[in-house]
Amino acid sequence: MIDSTGTETTVGPLLDAGSAAASVSLLQAVADPVRWTVLQQLAHGPTCVCNLQEQVPVAANLLSYHLKVLREAALVTASRRGRWIDYALADDALGRLQAALPGRLTPGRVRS
Repeated sequence: MIDSTGTETTVGPLLDAGSAAASVSLLQAVADPVRWTVLQQLAHGPTCVCNLQEQVPVAANLLSYHLKVLREAALVTASRRGRWIDYALADDALGRLQAALPGRLTPGRVRS
């Protein structure tokens, strides 16, 4: 395959239907500005939901919903500390997101 710059690229193997569905589901979980902002905040380290409420300008019930989506996608973890809940990025979150991205194009040389 030749891209728009004239560079030959190769594309990795296609995913099977189950893997493709899992990748799409994971990418849908981050395809929201609020959830993306939450992930950016958690990239700096674990934090209490009370701190997230200050940094993410949405109603508390809406933030709770978005955190639930991220938990269900196993991108964040929650741990209770007394009456507080701390959130953190899951250990494998960034690797799973990177693996879910399509294409993985590898630049090559154009053959004459």
